[in-house]
Order: sequence, then structure tokens, then C-alpha cells
Amino acid sequence: MGATNKTVGTQGIIWSDLDGVIWRGASVIEGVPESIAAVREAGWQVNFVTNNSSTRLADQEQKLFDMGIPAVGNVVTSAQAAASLIAPTETVLACSGPGVIEALQQRGARVVDVRHALLDENFQPRHVDAVVVGMHRDFCFDFLHVGLTCLLAGARLIGTNDDATFPTEYGIMPGGGSLIASFAYASQMRPVMAGKPHDAMAHLVQSLAGSIPTSRQVMVGDRPDTDGAFAQLLGIAYAQVWSGVQEKCAGPVDGVHFNYTGNTFSDIATMLLNNPIGTNDLRQVCE
Repeated sequence: MGATNKTVGTQGIIWSDLDGVIWRGASVIEGVPESIAAVREAGWQVNFVTNNSSTRLADQEQKLFDMGIPAVGNVVTSAQAAASLIAPTETVLACSGPGVIEALQQRGARVVDVRHALLDENFQPRHVDAVVVGMHRDFCFDFLHVGLTCLLAGARLIGTNDDATFPTEYGIMPGGGSLIASFAYASQMRPVMAGKPHDAMAHLVQSLAGSIPTSRQVMVGDRPDTDGAFAQLLGIAYAQVWSGVQEKCAGPVDGVHFNYTGNTFSDIATMLLNNPIGTNDLRQVCE
């Protein structure tokens, strides 16, 4: 595990997405580690807010560290947001990757992995309080069947995030939103969503922001519909980068206006480094 970043954030807080902003799949985006080091040195706190729920928190922190970005204690995931919607005593069917299972266990819930439920002759769908769906690449018809059976028996439906796709070094792939859509359509239920741009994630982020005013916070993302809408929900500035899924444009997109734009995180970092210390409201800065 990498070293913990202890930046206090005298300048403010930069909240950054991961996929399409910091990395594409296993490849870091050029210049990003150096830019993060520079803004931290200048007094910015840098935290990462991701809708990626598939991997464990420590694995995401380690991936950042291996790319030259210390991040222990600086990552918030949609798996954690989804777990916050569960009571510690509840039984949950996890149709997801290990990140969700970890977060639910830390919450104190009784977790049933959908893979194990398939093989358990004694599994009782009526005992399941909630079905939590997150991104997992082994998603299949049988998982959908088990989850649907629980939902029809009275369980509620929770999705970690509703991103339709996510960017990788190999191109655009289906996202967690594409999976939750199948459960919602089959059950005719409206899921409660946890990740950006929804309330559960906002509550986690606000608890970490402490006394830093919203006027000194900025969200850096590649998706106006999630990252931009999340910035609007929080009442903070939004910086749009073109290194992910969104085609370059002037905006607004889906009603989301851009306070900053740049090809990559590094461009946004340069703009913030050139913004003088003081009471400037980042939300008033235009590209």
C-alpha cells in the first residue's frame, strides 16, 4: 500500500473522477501524476470520487500509487455510497464485483454473493432485503435470474451507478448503468442509485469536505451527465476534460455548464495553479 497523502487543502479541494480523467484502463494519462503533485504542493487537497465499484478500495489506492499518485484515504467509491443505503442488520444479494462486497461487509450487512447463491440449494430469496448491482464483467443471465427472484420476493433494488459506459485503453465498454438497467426492466422497479450524481455519494463527499467552502471546491470529470451533474448537486465548480467519453464541445451539455475545460487533468491543474490565493469563487471562473 502506498503512502498516505496528508495535504490539508489551504487552497481548496479538487475532487477528481478516475476513469477517463486519471487513467484509461491500466494506463495513466500522460502528465497527470506530475500535475497532482504540483497542485498538492501548492496547497490543494486532491481526492478521487469514482463510480467504479468493481474493485476493492485498497486496490484502487494501490493502482494510483503505482502510477505515482499517493491516495490512501483519498478515494471515495460508489460501492461505499451504495453500502451507506443499507442498514447493518440487512441481508443483501450482491450482483457485483468485490468492491461492493467489501463495502457491504464493512457496513455490517449480511452479504450473499450472487455466485454463491446460484450454488446454494438452501438460498431463500424472501430473506433478502436488497439487491445491490454494480459493475462486474462476469454478469450473466443466471445472475439476473437470481436477482429478479429476490426482487419479486420483496427486496429493493439499489444500483452503484448509472454510467452507461466507461472508457478504457481499448475503447468504450459497457458500464454499471447498463447492468442495472436489465434488473430494472425485468422487475419493472425503479432502482435507488448511489454514485455520482446522486445523494448518497454527495453525502459522503460533503462529510469529507469539512469546513472547506463550496466556492473553493472543483469537480474534474469527463462526463457532464455524472461528474457535471454531481458538481451542480454539490454547488461547486465543474471542470470538463476531453480525455474520456465526451466529444469536445463548447457546452452546456444536458444543462451542465463548464467553469473550466481542458484536454486533460493537467490543463485544469495549470488553470488552478494560476488562480491566485484568496476568496475567489471558482464557480465564477470561465474557460
